[in-house]
Amino acid sequence: MRVLVTGGAGFIGANFVLRTLATRPDATLTVLDKFTYAANPSTLESVADRVDVVRGDIADAALVDRLVAETDLVVNFAAESHNDNSLADPSVFVQTNLVGTYTLLEAVRRHGVRLHHVSTDEVYGDLDLNDPVRFTESTAYNPSSPYSATKAGSDLLVRAWVRSFDVAATLSNCSNNYGPYQHIEKFIPRQITNVLTGIRPKLYGDGRNVRDWIHVDDHNDAVWAIIDRGRLGETYLIGADGEVDNRTVVQQILTLLDHPADAFDFVTDRPGHDRRYAIDPTRLRTELGWTPTYTDFAAGLAATVDWYRTHREWWAPHKDAVESGYSATQQTLD
Repeated sequence: MRVLVTGGAGFIGANFVLRTLATRPDATLTVLDKFTYAANPSTLESVADRVDVVRGDIADAALVDRLVAETDLVVNFAAESHNDNSLADPSVFVQTNLVGTYTLLEAVRRHGVRLHHVSTDEVYGDLDLNDPVRFTESTAYNPSSPYSATKAGSDLLVRAWVRSFDVAATLSNCSNNYGPYQHIEKFIPRQITNVLTGIRPKLYGDGRNVRDWIHVDDHNDAVWAIIDRGRLGETYLIGADGEVDNRTVVQQILTLLDHPADAFDFVTDRPGHDRRYAIDPTRLRTELGWTPTYTDFAAGLAATVDWYRTHREWWAPHKDAVESGYSATQQTLD
């Protein structure tokens, strides 16, 4: 199978490439990535001889058409995905998440190529902390930020192209991923690298916001389950029953790195900060037989902490720039 992985140098996409090559040695992979700040070329160095890497934009219609014409399957991970950045400049989110998805859809439509579109649970908005309800495939969209709004729009474009033009596509909405090779602007790696570099972790608001965590390898295995066995035109929610509040995550990281569990500070909450995410993955598990491997979040987090502790060369060159950006954002909020 010839697979085009868009956004394949970013966190989840690159892990998808590594996972696919490890479990499906007969697959031929091409990565299309714009190589923005969020992509790290070194992530794919170990498989450079097995992957064709193309530097380009998914909104480049001519380039996308050429690559799609040469492939059997497109897996779309390409997205601008950081909420704080979407508040500062929504325009790039509109361009990549909406125009880019439209460009891919038109290409797979022309060439009759199978598409899997990867999205987020943030399209559903948030839930009350004490509400037992979880997101399902029938939950109404209610995005809170420019990021989640543009991802919701991209999902709706895929659904419309399936219905209007019979595009062969599936969709997935996943909970928060963690694991190796995640950009240090994101919550878990930022807190880990803060502690490792002597910076006190910071929590927005009261730190009680809940996220539903899933290891990136479990996410990518679920994506393949959907590609292999999912029904065309359908959406599947990917989750691993990993609800933990942000304060607990930071406390666990501090403890794993031999620091006091209360060695963190609270800062002004960001605008539109979703309170709780929680996915009900019943459909994925019952229809497709998928189950997560990383069922113990504490153990998965410990392995992730160890990875960042032993791979400073991967993240250290970017640490100062990330923290400078956060300092500027926090000054604006204050």
